[in-house]
Amino acid sequence: MTVTDPFVVSAAAVFNLRDLGGRTASAGPLARGRVFRSGELADPRAAQDPAIVALGLHTVVDLRTSHEVRERPDHVPDGARYLHLDVLADMPPQAAADQARLMTDPHAFAQAFGGFDAVAQMQGTYRDLVVGDAARTGYAAFVRAVLAAEGAPVLVHCTAGKDRTGWATTLLLLAAGVDDDQVQTEYLAVNPAVRAAFAPIIARYVAGGGAAEVLAPMLEVRPEYLAAAFEQVELQFGGFAGYLRDGLGLADDEVRGLRALLVSSGV
Repeated sequence: MTVTDPFVVSAAAVFNLRDLGGRTASAGPLARGRVFRSGELADPRAAQDPAIVALGLHTVVDLRTSHEVRERPDHVPDGARYLHLDVLADMPPQAAADQARLMTDPHAFAQAFGGFDAVAQMQGTYRDLVVGDAARTGYAAFVRAVLAAEGAPVLVHCTAGKDRTGWATTLLLLAAGVDDDQVQTEYLAVNPAVRAAFAPIIARYVAGGGAAEVLAPMLEVRPEYLAAAFEQVELQFGGFAGYLRDGLGLADDEVRGLRALLVSSGV
């Protein structure tokens, strides 16, 4: 029997589109239709996709690198504010360009990172998403964009909507008072969508003589990736409250306002 994921929003031009509402937080259920996550909006049809237009987006937050944005710009629905926040801007430009090849030329990507430990690299990326200057600035700006929308719909995305967007989702859900089990469930729930989206990349790589297991860790999410982020939060900030306060520089009233905004009884 096929189990339908209740948080998936089907759209022809945007993959991995999900509603963050509907989960249970300490103050009550999270409101649906306020924050969405997805993969990139690079398909030219995205701006007119009926499912995307129906969301009534106030803001689209793009967490991709400047290189990715130049190569595959977003197509944002009319009336939506576009906000680019490169949370990996600390990455050297050549490294960013090499990493972006994963989407278009997996063999070139593998050669650029030849002999690399993909799992260790992913864990390092997650630690950077916690402590990197660009990441902390970007995620704070993302939270403030959600606050500024005052309950109007916000969509946050990166390329696949799994890592940079996964951390954005995690911090919102935790700030809203959602428990760790639900947070991890949401984090891992994107795997079917991203594996399907990346299947052609794996197929091209394997057809050219590559081994699927070399790239697979880069093309999915795993519990050990999120665990690396949480370990860094504890090490650097003494816990999640310290991360919000000292890492992102959010004031107590901003954190309270975010929680109130996300739950069903919020403004």
